[in-house]
Amino acid sequence: MSTEIGSQALGGPTGEPVVSVRGLQMTYGPRDVLTGVDFDVHAGEVVCLLGPNGAGKTTTIEILEGFRLRSGGEVRVLGEDPAQAGDAWRARVGVVLQSWRDHARWTPRRLLEQLGGYFVAYSTPERTRPYEVDWLLDTVGLVEHADRKIGQLSGGQRRRLDVAVGIIGRPELLFLDEPTAGFDPQARRDFHDLVHRLSDLEGTSILLTTHDLAEAERLADRMLILADGHIVANGSAEALTRQVAGNAEVRWTRKGERFVHATEDATPFVRRLFEQHGEEIEDLEVRRASLEDTYIAMVATFESGARRTPTLAEVSR
Repeated sequence: MSTEIGSQALGGPTGEPVVSVRGLQMTYGPRDVLTGVDFDVHAGEVVCLLGPNGAGKTTTIEILEGFRLRSGGEVRVLGEDPAQAGDAWRARVGVVLQSWRDHARWTPRRLLEQLGGYFVAYSTPERTRPYEVDWLLDTVGLVEHADRKIGQLSGGQRRRLDVAVGIIGRPELLFLDEPTAGFDPQARRDFHDLVHRLSDLEGTSILLTTHDLAEAERLADRMLILADGHIVANGSAEALTRQVAGNAEVRWTRKGERFVHATEDATPFVRRLFEQHGEEIEDLEVRRASLEDTYIAMVATFESGARRTPTLAEVSR
């Protein structure tokens, strides 16, 4: 997938976007949190919104969900303005919050049956709603706890229930805010499988936030980095890393002197290096910036006010 360091990815999917954001602004008193956010999400895409604490990730998600009014800009989600959308629109959207104020005396089965009943009226020939409760309990790994009181569930089990609540209505668009917080490794893996299933088999578009860059790289087709009030990067993990630090960095020692060389193709360079100097080459290292390197460097560069793509040297520090 091609990419552009900036607000819009190049060479992405065509067609009407599921989410369209242009010039989004959000102000809290004297503080400008969002100063002109632009991006799209297309059908079936998994897009991850990254950024430091306080960058406005949750605020952006809440605006798209219709839970918060924006200060300015244009937003369209499933063809409507979330600030004015009605119940039929909300039935098409799923939300997994960081915490769910659940009914402690209910059971997971009863809660899902009650919530699922809301969606029946919004079924269509193309998308029957809701999901079948037994299937959903099995999918999120709660079959053995389906008839226990929610107040007796562990934190990880409640997070699994949060996911079930978010997708019970078989959403066309799913918002996930730090979805795997509190998950053990197996639950995290199960959740990743579920995300891929929803995207690949159901055509569900997914916009998620996470601080776990490894998780973002594993799940997302595309990443958005939010810093300094706007989107500073938009593309796949590989594309972002290559564009920010496209050259590999080769480091070696020869006769006690340390050398560093940047090259687009490390293999032939290393071959020539050994042909020329042979056993004099020591401590050889070939390195390309990781997603974590790229993310940290980009956020630091833009938040410093530089508003430019960081150099390879900056990424490799």
